[in-house]
Amino acid sequence: MEIEKEKTPRLLLAFIPIILLIVLLGLNVWLFGDNTLSGSNQLTLLFSAAIAALLGYFLNVPWKKMLDGAIASISSAMGALIILLLIGSLAGTWMLSGIVPAMIYYGLDILSPSIFLFACCIVCAIVSLATGSSWSTIATIGIAMLGIGTALGISEGLIGGAIISGAYFGDKMSPLSDTTNLAPAMAGTDLISHIKYMMWTTVPSIIITLIAFLIIGLVSFGSDTVIEDVGIMQDAIQRSYNISPWLFLVPVIVIFMIIKKVPAIPSLLFGTLAGGVFAVFFQPDLIKEIGVSSASSEIANLFRPYVAVMNAMTINVDVDTGNIAVNKLVSTSGMSGMLNTIWLIICAMSFGGVMEATGLLKKITESLMIFVKSRKSLVLTTSSTCLFFNVTASDQYLSIVVPGRMFADSFKKYNLDPKNLSRTLEDSATVTSVLIPWNTCGATQAGVLGVATLTYLPYCFFNLISPLMTILFAYAGIKIAKIKKDN
Repeated sequence: MEIEKEKTPRLLLAFIPIILLIVLLGLNVWLFGDNTLSGSNQLTLLFSAAIAALLGYFLNVPWKKMLDGAIASISSAMGALIILLLIGSLAGTWMLSGIVPAMIYYGLDILSPSIFLFACCIVCAIVSLATGSSWSTIATIGIAMLGIGTALGISEGLIGGAIISGAYFGDKMSPLSDTTNLAPAMAGTDLISHIKYMMWTTVPSIIITLIAFLIIGLVSFGSDTVIEDVGIMQDAIQRSYNISPWLFLVPVIVIFMIIKKVPAIPSLLFGTLAGGVFAVFFQPDLIKEIGVSSASSEIANLFRPYVAVMNAMTINVDVDTGNIAVNKLVSTSGMSGMLNTIWLIICAMSFGGVMEATGLLKKITESLMIFVKSRKSLVLTTSSTCLFFNVTASDQYLSIVVPGRMFADSFKKYNLDPKNLSRTLEDSATVTSVLIPWNTCGATQAGVLGVATLTYLPYCFFNLISPLMTILFAYAGIKIAKIKKDN
């Protein structure tokens, strides 16, 4: 039997799955609020993939080709998925060992009313860099900072801007961040190259941000009143953890390994195991409290350190410090906390794979490419597309995944190294998601902080500057890496 030739889709037809995706994701944000990552967005992606497959059927695209496209797409992100699991386990052992609590404890020492906004941004950046999560940073230390700043008479919009700017800088630059791992996976480069290349646009952005907050803070405040809430939080941390500068040895070694270009997976695995070892030696009381086994015997008690570390790596671990804000800060979810993100990525990659296999994605890309006349306009178009998906799809992951797949070949066509694409994705997609009120990030942070998105938006200097910085570098021809030709 003769196999019918595949048809070329029309542009309107190619946009049908995208339109459905946008409508359903918007509905999810409205109905589920900040709980959309728990399943509704994942199913929406699968529904949209099903519609794309149905259109593929009418375009004579074989089912096997569509299925293989989805599988190949998921396979391309497999390294990132493994890294995400390791990130969850590392976050757990670093929290159990006191590494992250020590960072928070010493970081709080730099707070002073006269430079509150400046210090607030730095502290949030440190915590987010250590944990790889802007969301947990904002939901914990961010809330504490908001209360302190409000008591000092600083506007909620300014405080929210400082918190979010710092948190998203740390999230963007941390090798533990899911988006920082997702962007290079979509672009076709490695994590270390991605982070090092991002520094060229990210460091100037955060420097400008810090200068702005420093000027605003110095003009607004000149007294050095005692901030009692900070002392209370530090006391709560010190009561539950043995805080020591020696705890910083583990992150220093991991950072050194990354600088020496040790691959991400072995580096993270070492950091996880080292955190577990430090937990046993530095936090023996906490180990006894958490390492309770279902097996009740004297021999089982000897394995409490093993149970505690395994729990920290895999499941929820809560530490009662006597302070609600600190309790939220030091609680971890291990690998289990990454499952929703992994689930979302798998569904997003399935959607992207089917869209690509059916030729629908290619048709949309070709229509957008009419705006691309040079390398400069390619970066501008990519950045604008990321913002478009943040506004319409309401999800930062989709704003990385879809444009990443759309423009990967275009960057190669213009002889641009894939790290140009990964940097543009992060500079444009990750940081602007929190500026959109109906985006999952914007809705979540507004709800957590109790500050409307449009109230803190004008003061999120880092988030506003980042996409402009990447476009500026492209048009000025600064640090635009070309693909190296093999001799």
